[in-house]
Amino acid sequence: MNITRAGRNDAAEILALQKTAYVSEAAIYQDWSIPPLTQTLEELADSFSVNTVLKAVEDGRIVGSVNGRMSKGRCLIGRLMVHPERQGRGIGAALMRAIEGAFPEASCYRLFTGERSDSNIRLYRKLGYEIYARKEVPGSFAIVFMEKPAGHRS
Repeated sequence: MNITRAGRNDAAEILALQKTAYVSEAAIYQDWSIPPLTQTLEELADSFSVNTVLKAVEDGRIVGSVNGRMSKGRCLIGRLMVHPERQGRGIGAALMRAIEGAFPEASCYRLFTGERSDSNIRLYRKLGYEIYARKEVPGSFAIVFMEKPAGHRS
């Protein structure tokens, strides 16, 4: 597996992967209108101008992706995804380490996930993230916000 920076030309393949990878999240919450499933190709392509997007490639296929950007001295991490057939092989953890490494100036790393996304929370905790806030989504579910201080080894 090789992790490199993705470009706008990778957007269509990343979007297809995103729609495959996030079906399990939609099923947990019984909500198929979550942003990763409704995002358009244009919206994803536009995000490359504000985010650093990484891709994990195996056998010529993108099998994982994550993005990050700096805000107020912190690295905000989003859209970690691994193809369902490739999950449980360390790709997600490798992508997380790579996106953290892309922002050595960050004072901390932050992300969020759904409160019922147990496997996500378990992975993030294993990598040194801790929940620092919880927010109810009206009429839906809760989101947990997680943070890892810079310099914390995973």
